[in-house]
Amino acid sequence: MATQAHTNEVPNHHAHHAGFAGLTGLLAALSMTVGREADAAFAIDLARLDATDHVVDIGCGPGTAVRRAARMGARATGVDPAGVMLRVARRLGDGDRITYLDGGAESLPLPAASATVGWSIASIHHWPQLDAAIAEVWRVLQPRGRFVAIERRVRPGATGLASHGWTDDQAEAFASTCRAAGFDDVRIARSDTRRRPAVAVAAVKP
Repeated sequence: MATQAHTNEVPNHHAHHAGFAGLTGLLAALSMTVGREADAAFAIDLARLDATDHVVDIGCGPGTAVRRAARMGARATGVDPAGVMLRVARRLGDGDRITYLDGGAESLPLPAASATVGWSIASIHHWPQLDAAIAEVWRVLQPRGRFVAIERRVRPGATGLASHGWTDDQAEAFASTCRAAGFDDVRIARSDTRRRPAVAVAAVKP
């Protein structure tokens, strides 16, 4: 886990999560197939995605954002460590422009400089090793590749399910970590005018 000045600023504050498996994992995967289109649209907008891109979705879950990117004509690779998530994603559509791979953020199963966009939606708060994962994002991105991290915007002091996401302080801490890793043009964006408020960090590999 990356070291931060205060525990409540740690962006991967749910790194201890056991992961998704079995019936509970299947139910979670199915629940994630609805209500996530707004996050996908937010990622596409922040990444300035177009049909020439190859996007890697890190922690893709059941593939909502992967399918949305492919419908735009982009090549899309979804990576997730949970087999149940990948099985649901493949059942929901595995077209010619979509690939799903088993893997974690800390060891992406992709060649160096193979993607123009990397994004992670509602998963960074679960990453076990923040610095190693950011280094992997850097490795797989081409020069001028764009990185977008989106989390549900949560209130300071929230507990249980309500804490799964980022406070403003956690988003600021992640932005600082990206700058320290060498990313340029690091900025924070928010989307509050909807049922599921979100906060995002966008950055560019020089």
